[in-house]
Amino acid sequence: MSVSRSTVLGAVALSGALLLSACASENNGSSAGAGAGGSTESSAASGDCFSGNLKAEGSSAQKNAIDEAISTYQENCADATIDYNPSGSGAGIKQFIAKQVDFAGSDSALKTEEKDGTIESEAAAQACGSPALNLPMVTGPIAIAYNVQGVDKLVLDAEVAAKIFDGQITTWNDPAIAALNSGVTLPSTPIKVYFRSDESGTTENFTKYLKAAAPDAWSYETGKKWTGKGEGKEKSAGVATATKGQDGGITYVELSYAQQNDLKMAQIDTGAGPVELTAESAGKTVATAKQTGTGNDLALKIDYATKEAGAYPIVLVTYEIVCSKYADAETGKKVKAFLKTFASNDLQGKLAEQGYAPLPSDVATKVQAAVDSIS
Repeated sequence: MSVSRSTVLGAVALSGALLLSACASENNGSSAGAGAGGSTESSAASGDCFSGNLKAEGSSAQKNAIDEAISTYQENCADATIDYNPSGSGAGIKQFIAKQVDFAGSDSALKTEEKDGTIESEAAAQACGSPALNLPMVTGPIAIAYNVQGVDKLVLDAEVAAKIFDGQITTWNDPAIAALNSGVTLPSTPIKVYFRSDESGTTENFTKYLKAAAPDAWSYETGKKWTGKGEGKEKSAGVATATKGQDGGITYVELSYAQQNDLKMAQIDTGAGPVELTAESAGKTVATAKQTGTGNDLALKIDYATKEAGAYPIVLVTYEIVCSKYADAETGKKVKAFLKTFASNDLQGKLAEQGYAPLPSDVATKVQAAVDSIS
């Protein structure tokens, strides 16, 4: 597998059991903050290597993070081959349930309620022959990224954002946008909305924000499939690239992709004043997350409608979806060995240098314990 080392900037870490740890500066991302718990050595460095192949698929939001984990593991374990296809969260879960991949990456936990005739958690458990686990491994905010010539600063709130992404507001000088941006010269440029055409956990988290924070303006159900207006592009890279190339363009995308494409990002007014997207501001929202899973299932629920001062409300958590006990014991050993490296202090420190924040010690302890339980 060809492994990318491209930089991912500005994500946030889960903290406490539910609280945010101090994390690296957005500018340099070099501090490991409260670092992961457990051994400072990765499992691979400790000789926990496997020979053969491991296959995974899913979230594109975590692509650069998992690429780094794969590179680190394979540097220490030359006989291991780990392939990760960033096809999107929905595709990853479907492939996991179909037993086509060994684990999946998803920007939302497995559904415990029926949707489209399927209860994901039950279908995954049936595929595994054991309960499936949601293991948070990467966290980060979602930017409302835009490209409008002459507009370097933009404030939006949930209602206006919902109307933009539903095609009700169609030009950048619309009075509703102007009311939030006093003193800013807004052009009459048409608004061009880009959305994820593939099933995406980023879409699900973004629509959860719109639904929770602006229920009267966003009438659609939440989910991995986009239901608003605009033009679809595949994956995070697709919507970011399209927005970069279109004056008047706007999209929702992970912070790292917005940064990589030099896109401007809107400040979000939750009712407590405009909030700029930073690791710290997104972390204040992550701090309100509640664990909804039990035992080694570490699924979380985020309060997208938070009005806490200084909190940036649009965030996601990327989970690795795994079997608690694999039908093939050798596969379980491979998944366990790789994820031990991914959750290790060493690897999380490398992600911090790239802009991802490491798992703080108490959350890392829970994740590591869950990984250790895989068989």
